[in-house]
Amino acid sequence: MPLKERIDADLKTAMLARDEFRTTTLRGLKAAILNEEVAKGVREQGLDDAAIEQVIAREAKKRDEAAKLFEQGGNQASADKERAEKELLGGYLPEQLSEEDVRALVDTVVAEIQPEGMKDMGRVIGAVKVKAGNTADGALIAQLVKERLS
Repeated sequence: MPLKERIDADLKTAMLARDEFRTTTLRGLKAAILNEEVAKGVREQGLDDAAIEQVIAREAKKRDEAAKLFEQGGNQASADKERAEKELLGGYLPEQLSEEDVRALVDTVVAEIQPEGMKDMGRVIGAVKVKAGNTADGALIAQLVKERLS
């Protein structure tokens, strides 16, 4: 089942179960997907699953950052809510690669590209992101590439 249809079905189920948390979170996700479709000019045909996964990953990252800010501000209840939303959104993403797997991918790309130091960091990060797709966090990729090239 395409990812967008799965989200729609889960939203319908949550609405029928009167699960306000899931309903609100999935409605927000659908709105983010719609915004992306409109921004890219593909409202009629819609986004493919890979593009939807990117939207979901971006939304999950927003929740994680918000949770950290709430914790810094001493608002643990809101931080817990944001983390729960991130967990729900994470269920629609492919399983994330471990740090060791990402490190191996970085090593492979470095061997292929043979960068000339830190000036090629962006090129290496881009190549790793292409190979990893939505299965690795961009911040982790950047950190590991920086470690490898320095």
